[in-house]
Amino acid sequence: MLVPYWSLYLKWEGFSASQIGELTAILLASRIVAPNIWGWIADHQGRRMRIVRFASFITMLVFSAIFIHQSYLWIAATLLLFSFFWNASLPQFEVTTLQHLGDHSHHYSKVRVWGSVGFIIIVISLGWLLEHYEPDIVPIALLLTTAGIWLVSLSVPESASRHMSLEHVSLRSLLKRPAVLAFLSMCFLVQLSHGPYYTFYTIYLEDYGYSRSLIGQLWALGVFAEVIIFLFMHRWLPRFGLRYVLLLSLLLSSLRWVLIALFPQNMPLLIAAQLLHAASFGTYHAAAIAWVHRHFTGKTQGRGQALYSSVSFGAGGALGSLLSGYLWLTPGPMWTFLLAALAALIGFAISWRWLLEDDRHKKVVL
Repeated sequence: MLVPYWSLYLKWEGFSASQIGELTAILLASRIVAPNIWGWIADHQGRRMRIVRFASFITMLVFSAIFIHQSYLWIAATLLLFSFFWNASLPQFEVTTLQHLGDHSHHYSKVRVWGSVGFIIIVISLGWLLEHYEPDIVPIALLLTTAGIWLVSLSVPESASRHMSLEHVSLRSLLKRPAVLAFLSMCFLVQLSHGPYYTFYTIYLEDYGYSRSLIGQLWALGVFAEVIIFLFMHRWLPRFGLRYVLLLSLLLSSLRWVLIALFPQNMPLLIAAQLLHAASFGTYHAAAIAWVHRHFTGKTQGRGQALYSSVSFGAGGALGSLLSGYLWLTPGPMWTFLLAALAALIGFAISWRWLLEDDRHKKVVL
């Protein structure tokens, strides 16, 4: 709901492109700090699902404030608090999932695929509803979803401590390694490149005359491709290794933004660009999660996942949204997406040079 339709709701409320970019950046910016705070708490207490349940409940309460007032400052404050607690949940749930999987962590994508299935159902159904109702239904749908997340979290058990590796390197030592710094830089640039897509893609297509239901179907198509990828990633990661999967993901991400920039009115190429979501998020995210799980072990697992979330989805996503908001009118959407393609290419160059050193040093192939 947030990714395809929140910007549409903000536009309906009368906010400008720069304000939409700023509000989306606020939503993402708390990911820079929040996951690391909650990750530190989780690594020291070990009760990750308790944190997930608490944060999900507070998230639901905080977001309900969106109905009180629709001024810029009120929405900004609500989104900041909402995001702070919401971002406590996901990294710790990733760690919980990986700990439950134990030695079969490469099967993570078979669990994660259900998030993609949920995304498809929501974007299609909400896209259809938006053909018949005003966008003010978006925050109502979001509130119902956060309530559902909290209720479901009550049924998920804590992961067994025996699934956590007792061997680990300190976080400070890890952050001194060139390969770790290169990995985090790559993650930052990948999510920065997604800024225009996540913030303005719906508005972009609507300006070219596409209906909201069709736009929802295009969003769903991208995630459907992601679903197919997730079903096979547990086979591909051991076969090809993390580095090559990440490199291919970055190249295809860059191609995707070029297609969206240059051919918004060409439906076959637009469909091809959406199918590349399988690479720009699907293969990239599965490989990145596996990379973090391999390198951040023991008592650094929670903070490792939190760091991945804060650097990529937090800092990268926030800056990408902010810049796209300022660039959207001048120089315009085409150049904004082309700059996104350049960011992905820079990430590819960094990965090509420095992730190789890590693979040689570890001599480990999944």
